[in-house]
Amino acid sequence: MPDLSYRAAIRHSLRDALLEDERVFLIGEDIGMYGGAYGVTKGLVHEFGEDRVKDSPIAESVIVGAGIGSAMAGLRPVVELMTINFSLLASDQIVNVAAKLRYMSGGQITVPLIIRTVTGGGSQLAATHSQNLENWYANVPGLKVIAPSTPYDARGLLKTAFQGDDPVIFVEHSLLYGYKGHVPEESYSIPFGLAEVKRPGTDVTLISYLRMVHVALEAADLLSQEGIKAEVVDLRSLRPLDTKTVTESVKKTNRAIVIEEGWKTGGLGAEVAASIMSESFDDLDAPVVRVAGEEVPMPYNKTLEQSAIPDARRIVEAAKSIL
Repeated sequence: MPDLSYRAAIRHSLRDALLEDERVFLIGEDIGMYGGAYGVTKGLVHEFGEDRVKDSPIAESVIVGAGIGSAMAGLRPVVELMTINFSLLASDQIVNVAAKLRYMSGGQITVPLIIRTVTGGGSQLAATHSQNLENWYANVPGLKVIAPSTPYDARGLLKTAFQGDDPVIFVEHSLLYGYKGHVPEESYSIPFGLAEVKRPGTDVTLISYLRMVHVALEAADLLSQEGIKAEVVDLRSLRPLDTKTVTESVKKTNRAIVIEEGWKTGGLGAEVAASIMSESFDDLDAPVVRVAGEEVPMPYNKTLEQSAIPDARRIVEAAKSIL
């Protein structure tokens, strides 16, 4: 199992799909000769040509619309939106067209579209380029929303995205692209809707996704120095959402902290907390705690930006407050 970066693992999965299925093509801003804003598609245009790795105009509604139309016509497009913030310019296409066509046509039309996009802060890109909007799309029936935290998960979950006929929002975090981990050389898939215990523990459950999983693991290391064993659960899939793995963990630890980088109000953490309360209330020895980003537009100033994003110290304090 070679070590691959998060970026390379996604590239490998895209390359596998391009090799295996001639209906697959990629489209997005600067994904061809430039290799993508984050370098994920670097080199693919040289191998597969401009007919299958297409540079697009700077017009997100056009990019997504072209993806929807080609998917309806039998192709399997992968749209790259430079950041999830820009998906707002295509939100009507995503929410009112891609997500609903299969239902509104009585199953006569399918939209096997993958939308790859980048979420999160931490790169000093300021308020309009650092938002976590994935929970907005997780609210929409007809969409699948996937959020891998490791190279292994990224490759396996993207493989699964190519196997279905429904639109998938595949969410990546800008600060994870350089993160390395073990990835098998052979192709493999990971089912949607299946969370994973990234670290076993008995005293408190830390639940998160994407980059916050790594922050939770850091917090678990700090807690272990004080004899507190924290279990870390990685959701991986936001829609469908695996509440069974979460509640099984809470039944073991009797305490839960839900961590997300985005804003607390209306966040995904509320859904996870509600599921714990409804399915595992009798197992709880303390209230479910939520740790989330500050309720402010993301600052550009580095010190202020870091203070707006949850860190391991805040998770440790939250854990101690319920132990």
